[in-house]
Amino acid sequence: MPELPDIEHYLAALRARIAATRLVSISIQNPFLLRTVEPAPADVEGLQVTELRRIGKRLAIGFESGYWLVIHLMIAGRLAWLEPQAKRPGRRALALFTFESGTLVVTEAGSKRRASLHIVRGDADLDALDPHGLEPLLATRAEFRERLTLRNHTLKRALTDPRLFSGIGNAYSDEILHAAKLSPIAQTQKLNDDDVDQLYVSVQSVLSMWSTRLLEQAGDKFPKKVTAFRPDMSVHGRFGEPCPQCGTEIQRIRYVQNELNYCPRCQTGGRVLADRSLSRLLKKDWPRTIEELEAAKGDG
Repeated sequence: MPELPDIEHYLAALRARIAATRLVSISIQNPFLLRTVEPAPADVEGLQVTELRRIGKRLAIGFESGYWLVIHLMIAGRLAWLEPQAKRPGRRALALFTFESGTLVVTEAGSKRRASLHIVRGDADLDALDPHGLEPLLATRAEFRERLTLRNHTLKRALTDPRLFSGIGNAYSDEILHAAKLSPIAQTQKLNDDDVDQLYVSVQSVLSMWSTRLLEQAGDKFPKKVTAFRPDMSVHGRFGEPCPQCGTEIQRIRYVQNELNYCPRCQTGGRVLADRSLSRLLKKDWPRTIEELEAAKGDG
């Protein structure tokens, strides 16, 4: 799922292409994308773009008269840009937004349709789509601490809760926790002051670094390889590979459609966290430490 750095990357590319231009037409290719009835797509056609902003993990395009297109890409949704006269995309296209300068395309891989488009008018309706998570790059240390410890959750859950923090998802939470050298299952209300401060610094540094890196890598091109798995990430998507800090094999916990990645030496004091399905299957044979894990591999 595109997260804060990815959405900001999309926004920067779109500002360079559609700011102050007019929306010529909207073509909804898949009816499941549109989640609102009124206003109608035709109501926005012909209006000029006045603003682009991020709302959590949503991308919002503002128009004259208070209209907004709000796009949530979910897991498999992506954006593409077509220059005028370019060939139209195939069956993966869910919607086409044709502006004076080109066409913005919403695509989604796979058969499940989870991406969404809301068309709203006015600040109240736009605000209703906002989960009101704290903006991590704008928060002070005190604000961050207050929001983090509002409820007693695991760090992984707290960072990825859109009602607590805006724009952080599965991938960048792994990177943040690794940079902070904190366990993903540590309880938020049991952290000491140094842990909270280190987490705050890591949130700022990781999100800022990746936002800058993505912009630098793409230059003035529209983002094409928006993915949660990047080869230069430290732990996310790198199960079985060596930790860049200590060389220990990265471990993971799978749940639903996500996975949690961490270094057992840097983050959990050598403890291998239990994977619900595998640990139940293996029971007493489940390795609980790095040493037990390495011994089990040696026996194999």
